Parts: sequence; C-alpha cells; structure tokens
Amino acid sequence: MRWKNTSAKYGSAVIGLHWLTLLLVVAVYGCMELRGWVPKASAWRGTLKSLHFSLGLSVLVLVCVRLAVRWAAGASPPIAPPLSVWQQRLARLGHVVLYAFLLVMPVLGWFILSAKGTPILWFGASLPALMAPDDALGEQVKSLHEGLATVGYFLVGLHALAALAHHYLRHDNTLVRMLAYRRRQGEGGKS
Repeated sequence: MRWKNTSAKYGSAVIGLHWLTLLLVVAVYGCMELRGWVPKASAWRGTLKSLHFSLGLSVLVLVCVRLAVRWAAGASPPIAPPLSVWQQRLARLGHVVLYAFLLVMPVLGWFILSAKGTPILWFGASLPALMAPDDALGEQVKSLHEGLATVGYFLVGLHALAALAHHYLRHDNTLVRMLAYRRRQGEGGKS
C-alpha cells in the first residue's frame, strides 16, 4: 500500500481519511436522528447529544489532518478521460463547499455550546469556550447550524451521486481512484 498519490489513484492515507470522514459524518447525523426517537428525560438522549458533540469535533480534527495529508500526498491522480473546463471548475467548487461545510459545522457547534455556557467536552477532555455566554446569539447560531445540517444531506448526496454518474454514465476513473481496491485493467489481480 502506498500512502502517496500515484498517477492512477489516491494514496492509502487519502483514501482511508476520505472513508473515515464519511463514517464520522454518518455517525454525527445518526446521533441527532436517533435522539429524536429517545424520550427527553432519558439518559440515552444525553449520551447521544454528547456523542454528537464529540464526533462533530472529531470531524473538525480529521478534516484538518485530511487537508494536511492531501497536500503531502502529492497531486491528485488525473481523471481519465479528462473533464471539460467547466466540469473541472464545478468539481473543484463542489469539493471546496464540502470541505467548508465539514470545517464550519463543528465550529458552529462549538460556538453553540460556548454561547449557552455549556462545558465543551471532547470525549471527556474539556475544551475552552470560543465566546462568553450569550443565549440570544446561541439560539441564532443553533438555527444556522441546524439549517446547514439539512443542506449537508444534499451536499453528501450530490457528492455520492456525482461519483456514481462519473462511474456509470461518463465511464471515467473518478470513483475508482478513491476505492481501496480495484481490478487492474486487463489483469485479474488487485491494485
């Protein structure tokens, strides 16, 4: 396994961090969706809420690591056949928006806890507040966070849909570049 990118596919570190990010995002959303099914006075509800915060902050850390690894792993493997200029720009914009979303959402969550005067715990470790308590501002940030969370479903869905469209409609290598294993063309082995 190579951790650096090659001309054919992303390196193992980039691939692993991509899929780990997806798993964490699913877990973050899962905690909040499951919370709606648990009675308000239940200990499980508080556990899901705390886990949501910790996993959300983990997304922030992971995305920072992911950006550093992506830079260190070298140039992204080219898409073959190549995209048109407008498709390249749209793909780049999509990735920038996704990364911005993955960075902004945990920070907004951190601001919400800070504004409410709630201790900010990351798996038990105490983190500093980002601002002084301010209930009114906390509610505004919470509304923004929740609204963007809904947008997140669409962003992740569009990202997955685009990868599938590249694979099944365009028949390029966009999706297989991000898979851990794939058959080599003309060979029965795995790469």
